[in-house]
Amino acid sequence: MSSHLLSISDLSYADIIYLLDTASDLKEKRARGKTFDILKNKTLAMLFEKSSTRTRLSFEVAMTDLGGHAIYLNYKDMQLGRGESVADTARVMSRYVHAIMARVYKHETLVELSENGTVPVINGLSDLEHPCQLLADLLTIREYKGKFKGLNFVWIGDGNNVCNSAMLACALTGMKMTAACPQGYEPNAEILAKARALGGTINIINDPMKAAKKADILSTDVWVSMGDEEEYDQRLHDFAPYQINSKLLEQAKHDVMVLHCLPAHRGEEITAEVVDGPNSAVFDQAENRLHVQKALLLKLLS
Repeated sequence: MSSHLLSISDLSYADIIYLLDTASDLKEKRARGKTFDILKNKTLAMLFEKSSTRTRLSFEVAMTDLGGHAIYLNYKDMQLGRGESVADTARVMSRYVHAIMARVYKHETLVELSENGTVPVINGLSDLEHPCQLLADLLTIREYKGKFKGLNFVWIGDGNNVCNSAMLACALTGMKMTAACPQGYEPNAEILAKARALGGTINIINDPMKAAKKADILSTDVWVSMGDEEEYDQRLHDFAPYQINSKLLEQAKHDVMVLHCLPAHRGEEITAEVVDGPNSAVFDQAENRLHVQKALLLKLLS
């Protein structure tokens, strides 16, 4: 794999399986109370332009569990927020820390960090992709389904950064993917083309009921992402037919698993009865952010 993780496509299928195997092993050992100091004296800088619950917690706990240290850096509290360039920031941070995880508005910020720094850069979320989330999704799918190849992965809602990464992840692992999005909210065309070039079978349609037929996995995200707040009313109107609810579940396979990267806006993109229901894997999915990120940090830093 690359020395950075900016896109899920920076990984090969073999890389993904290695990371998932490592994550599963670390998860089992953590449950038994086994501790490690493999990353002793290693420091991760966590740069946040966007607010976070799971990304901050999972990376900070991951470093602690592995014997290392994580530093939380809010963009507004840094000289970045007062005009220092991303390039200079990357050069300086590389003198202090062993890796940088950044959660940013623009994907170009991550590219600039990786091109100017000398340490691994991890995409904790950008406007284009969310690869760490997809690693957690893949671990959860494997735990529930035992395989990837031939599964029908169905995305319902906004063709956003998570959907973009899902297309690439499905292409790399042999899952078929259908994304049902309102017109005008389809996923990134360049990433769609890249996923298909990787061998992915990916369909983009506008009918959520049709998409859900024979689904093994139903996945969604909020309708109004950070930065889209001014479009709130319009988005709620446009996405109203794209809610994951009991009626939509009836179209899918009886053992369909439901994923949501959280936070969930119950009553909008998903109903409470689904997110808390027997088909839901969302809280296992959230926990698995910790385990896959530990595996990723070990791969990049040890």
